[in-house]
Amino acid sequence: MKYFLAVSFSLLFICSAALAGAKRSDEVQRLNRATEVFSEIMKTPDKAIPDDLLDKAECIVVVPGLKKGALGFGGKYGKGVVMCRKSNRGGWTAPLFMAVEGGSVGFQIGFSQTDVVLLVMNRKGIDKLIGDKFTLGADASVAAGPVGRNATAQTNVRLDAEILGYSRSKGLFAGVSLEGATLRPDKDDNRDFYGKEVDSRALLLDGSVEMPAEARPLATALSRNSPRKKR
Repeated sequence: MKYFLAVSFSLLFICSAALAGAKRSDEVQRLNRATEVFSEIMKTPDKAIPDDLLDKAECIVVVPGLKKGALGFGGKYGKGVVMCRKSNRGGWTAPLFMAVEGGSVGFQIGFSQTDVVLLVMNRKGIDKLIGDKFTLGADASVAAGPVGRNATAQTNVRLDAEILGYSRSKGLFAGVSLEGATLRPDKDDNRDFYGKEVDSRALLLDGSVEMPAEARPLATALSRNSPRKKR
């Protein structure tokens, strides 16, 4: 009987661990894909996000494969991840998983996927991230970000935006505003990844959550391209 109970508990533990791992697999894959997207975008500096803007950004959102499509009225949907700079020490916070949703007016037809990067430029933008949800252009100012190492000086009018947006589709990398899109923390994905309910503030502002091993490649890519915050 004791042997049977021991075997049963062992099998239960193995099944529980496997189930937990299965729940996290989508989030881990998203982290890996976000790392690839950001690294690929930054490979060619003259066609990438300007270094000075990247260094000034408080947080970076990466949404691999934002889906846009329409049969009549258009819409968009995607899942991404955000990391912020730690306030009192170097490095980046543990990731918060986000969902992006939105619609568009007018008759459209067709489907596409686009990689999206958003630079959150100030504390107001961070406050929006840790809330329940917010709409770009309505709750937070957003502008298409300039592209290329020397592009910033030509676009000073955009630098007062709380968020700067970039997109990559079919090899073309350009600024995008994404006005009308709604961003919100994905509670289900965050619970699956961390194994419990997590507080957005603890992740992005306090920086009190330890960096998971699966998120370190993305943090390393961010630090490599923006090693310190310039003021």
